[in-house]
Amino acid sequence: MTAGPLARFTVLDLTRVRAGPTAVRYFADWGANVIKIEMPPGAGDMDMGGPRHGPDFQNLHRNKRSITLNLKEPDGRAVFMKLVEKADVVVENYRADVKFRLGIDYESLKKVNPRIVLGSISGFGQDGPYAERAGFDQIAQGMGGLMWVTGMPGQGPVRAGIAVADVGAGLHCAIGILIALLERESSGQGQWISTSLLQAMISMCDFQAARWTVARDIPGQAGNNHPTSIPTGVFKTRDGYINIAASGGHIYRRFCKAIEAPELETDERFATDKARATNRDLLNEEINKRTGRFGSADLVKLLNDAGVPAGPIYKMDEMFADPQVKHLKMAHPVKSPKLGDIELIGQAINMNRTPFEMRSATPEQGVHTEEVLKEAGYDAAAIADFRKRGVI
Repeated sequence: MTAGPLARFTVLDLTRVRAGPTAVRYFADWGANVIKIEMPPGAGDMDMGGPRHGPDFQNLHRNKRSITLNLKEPDGRAVFMKLVEKADVVVENYRADVKFRLGIDYESLKKVNPRIVLGSISGFGQDGPYAERAGFDQIAQGMGGLMWVTGMPGQGPVRAGIAVADVGAGLHCAIGILIALLERESSGQGQWISTSLLQAMISMCDFQAARWTVARDIPGQAGNNHPTSIPTGVFKTRDGYINIAASGGHIYRRFCKAIEAPELETDERFATDKARATNRDLLNEEINKRTGRFGSADLVKLLNDAGVPAGPIYKMDEMFADPQVKHLKMAHPVKSPKLGDIELIGQAINMNRTPFEMRSATPEQGVHTEEVLKEAGYDAAAIADFRKRGVI
C-alpha cells in the first residue's frame, strides 16, 4: 500500500448518514488522514448511520480513523479546535444552524486556521426559507423534479431505487472541496463551500431540467422509454427483458437488419425519427413481437455485434457476476476486525498512477481516540481526565 495522492491532507469528518460520508470517502480512499469524530458512548446519537456493522455503514466509513469527542462540552470543542489548527478540511452535514450553535462555523474555524476548508451539506441550502428544514433523500427527489419524471405514465410519482440526492450531494461537495484546495495553493486561504440535496438533485436532472428552463417543456413520466431517444427502452425476450437503445437513423437501420425485420425500417409509421416519436407505443409493440423470439443473452450479443447498444437487466448478484464488472473490480476485498473478510464497493474513478486503495475497514467507535489526541499534543493524564469527564 502507498501513502496515496491525498496523504498530505488531514480531514476532520463530522458527517452522518450518507451524503456527508460519501463526500469524505473520496478523500479517505485516496489516502487523506481522515479522522471520523463521533459522540462518546452514552452522550447521545450523533451518527444516525444505521447499524455500525451493517453494509451501508461499513461501505461509507472505510479507510478512516475514529475518535470520540463531545462537541457539546466546552473542552470537547477546545480539543476539536486544536485539531483544526493542523487540519486542512472539515466536513459536516448538520442542519444549517447546528454548526453555529456548536461554535464550529466557518468564521470560527477560520480564526484558528485561515487555511481551513469547510465543506457543508444541508437539505436545502445554508440560507433561504427552507434552510432550517431537515433534509432527506426522498424529499429532495420529490422537490428536485426526479420523482415526476420517474415511473410508468399515469401511475403517480416514483422514487429512484437509490439515494441519488444524497450521493449526488456528496459528490458535489467533494468536487467543491478539491477546487478549494487547488485554489488555496495560489491564495493561501481556505474557504467555505456548501451544497445541498436539493441543489444536487436539480443539477442531476440535467437535460430534463433544461427542457423547462430553455423550452418551457414540462417532462412527464416515460417509464422505461427514454423521453427523447426512440426507440430506447426495455423490451421482452423469450426468457426475460433487456435494454435496447436503437435511436437515430443509422442505428435503427442496423437494429432492423439484426433482428431480420426490414418491414420496421420501411413502414412509413416508423421510417423517420419524427414518425418513430409519434408512433412510439405502436413501434414498441412491434419490436416486442420480434424480440420475444430471442433469448436475452443471445439477443444482447447479436445486437452489440451489429453495433446496436443493448444490455441485460441485472439483479445485484447477477451484476457482480458479470465479467466486465469483475474486470473493473467494483467489489473490493477488505478484512474487518468484527466481520472478517468482506467486500465493499469500489470507486468509479480510474487513475493509472494513483488508484484508490482499500487500506482498512470501517473502524470501531473511538478506537483511535488516544492515538489522535497524543498526535495533537495531549499527554496520557489529560486524555484520562477527558475520558473521566465524558469529553471523549
